[in-house]
Amino acid sequence: MHSLSGEIQGFSKSRLRKQCTRVTTVTGRKLLERTTDGGTQVEELEDANGCGFVEDKSLDLQVGVVRPFLLLASQDAAHDMDTLQRYRVSHVLNVAYGVANAFPDRLIYKTVQILDLPETDITSYVNECGSFIERAREQDGVVLVHCNAGVSRSSSIVTAYLMWREGLAFHEAFRQVKLARPSSRPNSGFYRQLQNYRP
Repeated sequence: MHSLSGEIQGFSKSRLRKQCTRVTTVTGRKLLERTTDGGTQVEELEDANGCGFVEDKSLDLQVGVVRPFLLLASQDAAHDMDTLQRYRVSHVLNVAYGVANAFPDRLIYKTVQILDLPETDITSYVNECGSFIERAREQDGVVLVHCNAGVSRSSSIVTAYLMWREGLAFHEAFRQVKLARPSSRPNSGFYRQLQNYRP
């Protein structure tokens, strides 16, 4: 009968399987970490497929059609000319912070830099943004509203626009926006402000 202490004493590190881990750093460097008796060795790989941190490079080109003249999307769609042409976009309302307009020589832009913070007064931008959307509609244009991810700021502005222009109650306006772009999710502060917004 083996005793536990006997097993521990008879155990040899050399019997351990050598550990080998592939790591992709945030900056995209690919490393191979090997655990040996002498410690850990790290070697840089040229280009290898492995596990580790994977940066999401897939583009979000999903465009929500809220009205025939009113679209909601992320900055990815706003920077993709094929997508813009497919939806016949003529005007772009950029409510992101620090995101450049990609095609100023081909489209009509309005930039309103809004911070995606719960304490930002989102309703204070409704008249300015709404007027731009209205002008595009009157010119038979199609306006794409975007922020960075097309989730909080842009969806809040489009929801507020429907309340302002069409007199919809918050829940109905937001329901229609979410139907067009399911990822829409105003931050908690914007959500409360829109619930209390009376155009």
